[in-house]
Amino acid sequence: METWTEAVRREARRLGFDLVGVAPADAVLEHTAAFLDWLARGYAAEMAWLSREPQRRLDPRRLLADARSLIVVARNYYVTPPDPALLTDPARGRIARYAWGLDYHDVLRKRLFALDAFLRDLSGRATYAKAYVDTGPVLEREWAARAGLGFFGKNTCLISPRLGSWLFLGVLIVPEALDPDPEPSLLNGAFPRWRFGDGTIGTCGACTRCLHACPTDAFPAPYVLDARRCISYLTIEHRGPIPRDLRPRMGNWIFGCDVCQDVCPWNARFARPTDEPAFQPRPDQVAPPLLDILSLDEAAFRARFRKTPILRAKRWGLVRNACVAAGNWGDPAAVPVLRRLLLTDPHPLVRGHAAWALGRIRTKDAQRALADAWRHEQDTYVREEIEAASSSPI
Repeated sequence: METWTEAVRREARRLGFDLVGVAPADAVLEHTAAFLDWLARGYAAEMAWLSREPQRRLDPRRLLADARSLIVVARNYYVTPPDPALLTDPARGRIARYAWGLDYHDVLRKRLFALDAFLRDLSGRATYAKAYVDTGPVLEREWAARAGLGFFGKNTCLISPRLGSWLFLGVLIVPEALDPDPEPSLLNGAFPRWRFGDGTIGTCGACTRCLHACPTDAFPAPYVLDARRCISYLTIEHRGPIPRDLRPRMGNWIFGCDVCQDVCPWNARFARPTDEPAFQPRPDQVAPPLLDILSLDEAAFRARFRKTPILRAKRWGLVRNACVAAGNWGDPAAVPVLRRLLLTDPHPLVRGHAAWALGRIRTKDAQRALADAWRHEQDTYVREEIEAASSSPI
């Protein structure tokens, strides 16, 4: 007869998950010490929720008292760019691949709920499991590695030896004692190598492409990411001014970054297009014209990016990022909209970054806009940006 574990695996695949593994809830996580050290070094930046009660993230039984197993799933989201030339066009704002379609949180969460309902029918359980997709105190990558879905790459992404790293992860914490996957074994050698239950080997070996390709030098060491320098963090989670020394390095990224995954040999060899309809790219969401993004008001922003991950950046955050990209573009065509943002936008961060962009363009109209704004601006931060952006003392 089919065991509960076998039935759960079959149902997870029927629901569309590409990978599924099981880990015991009492497992000791391999990278616990590294996670705590990462927090202590300040690499989490302003993501205070990561350091709030960190032990809750390390022990799922603090989230579900009778937890005995974790079902960990992954869904491939890789899609080929509709037109690769769009990504290198400096007049367009580049968006990370994971946000080209609908919000993965909603897609995966519904299927985790369905998987829990299936298991409840099997076991007769009356209570609900705990489901997490990037939104709770669970170290999804760590549990995915423990359940045999992949290994940690030097870029800190989870890499599947079968699919690469373009993966969304989900975790279901359940009270049933399911049969766990064998813990990946660490093999001896010059570099970390893991053998998984199916016999596959995962390792970055001597490869350091991701570390050297990062535009902002966000990796102080292999397997360590400093979020304070990461373009993904700066364009999505960061709620303050983007550091001036990093702005020129950000190119035309306005939401997230894919550089360290784009250069990964595992992805070059094993990534395959997803068959998930929800993750297919929307025409206006891969690399929209910067002038369009700079012109968005609150209502237009919400209407355009409804049900997508981009809403997390908020309108002011996305426009702030687009100002940086426009400054790196350096085309005078952006001056009229940047001037309007500098003089009239309600958010100081937008005004401040618009000033920086105008300072990069440095046409007479750009300098005139800075001078006009200086006479009326009351916000101390924005005045500092205007002064720094001006080619002559104000």
